[in-house]
Amino acid sequence: MKRKLVAAIGVAGMMVSIAACGSDDKGSDTKAGGTKNLTVWVMDGSAPPAWIKGVNQEFEKAHKGVKVKVEIQQWNGIQEKVTTALSEDTPPDVLELGNTQTAGYAVTGGLADLTGDKAALGYDGWNKGMLASTELDGKLYSAPWYAASRVVVYDKAVFKKAGVTPPTTRDEWIAGLKKIQASDKKVQPIYLPGQSWYVYSGFVWDEGSDLAVKDGDKWKGNLASPEATAAINFYKELQSFSTAPKDKDEATPQQSTDVVPKGGVASWIGLGWEAGGAIDAMKKAGKTADFGYFPIPGKTADKPGSVFFGGSNLAVAERSPNKDLAKEWLALAAGKAQMAEYAKVTGGALLPNNDASQFAPPAGSFAEAMAKSAPVGKITPVTPGWANVETAPNPIKDYMTKVLNGEDPKKAGEAADKVIDERLNQQ
Repeated sequence: MKRKLVAAIGVAGMMVSIAACGSDDKGSDTKAGGTKNLTVWVMDGSAPPAWIKGVNQEFEKAHKGVKVKVEIQQWNGIQEKVTTALSEDTPPDVLELGNTQTAGYAVTGGLADLTGDKAALGYDGWNKGMLASTELDGKLYSAPWYAASRVVVYDKAVFKKAGVTPPTTRDEWIAGLKKIQASDKKVQPIYLPGQSWYVYSGFVWDEGSDLAVKDGDKWKGNLASPEATAAINFYKELQSFSTAPKDKDEATPQQSTDVVPKGGVASWIGLGWEAGGAIDAMKKAGKTADFGYFPIPGKTADKPGSVFFGGSNLAVAERSPNKDLAKEWLALAAGKAQMAEYAKVTGGALLPNNDASQFAPPAGSFAEAMAKSAPVGKITPVTPGWANVETAPNPIKDYMTKVLNGEDPKKAGEAADKVIDERLNQQ
């Protein structure tokens, strides 16, 4: 999945590309004099220069004769590039993988089994929502690195005019939207496209279920379940306060830069980079954004609503000629101390893999709202076939549009499940 998670509030512009750290030599190369190269692939924008420099300096100090070479990759075309690299004799030693992509690489045998390295990697301290994407069939194939999630972004002036404060429960949320609707007919209480399926996923998780479940040795879609129906009914209630199209997602049109800056939107659900994009777009238009942020409310005040964790993992290539060194680098980079530094350098814009490493973000910031949701973050079903489900036309999106247009949720869910079943289990 292509993402630009790091362009969030307070860190826009900070995450510049890391300067070239050497030639295109592969990890197995040894330079004259006995220097060994450990090659690390990270995606553009994931690793702040100061942080990665600190990790490598600490590692090289402890491993004389080893030089860490960081090579920056682009999200566009990365799946094909990683697939090819993992099949070669000299792949990168350590590489960043999108968390929803990891299972697909693991099943091919391209990733090293890290199950025996759990203690060294700090497994017990990892955020449980992020951890799920690192394992497949009881084996560990990567370490979680960072994640980000959606929060509700709202216009403070509109909320104040309507006498609405940030809600902590679903009931309060709906009540507030009704007050805004009554206060100003020219403002839509929430902008929510019909196909924002990551938001819908959170509602399914709140019902104690999932988009797909394992049935014996196979996976099957779960949208016809009572839990999925309850989730889409709540989504439909929220969407009734919006004028957004029922057959589009949040990127069509892009809610943060094409919709919100035009005005008339009291609140919307988005990622940090989207909030930052909206602020920049409004500034260019001569407007001043005055946003507030709160976690997506849950059913009760003691726990916010579940959210999708978009993020990355770090893995070791099975064919790495420096596998032991690669595991040690991974343990350092993904360890509690370096993750605390990572959270600090990113200003809380990204969630570190260890909750104990979380940076205390400024009060009222996007990062603060996101951090409150960290304990209830989740990812899509962990199965190699999940990537097939997201391929256009996405059956979850089609299902959502059908229900929003009046079709029976169970009937629409059964049709979607047939497509999901086929895609999940295709060879």
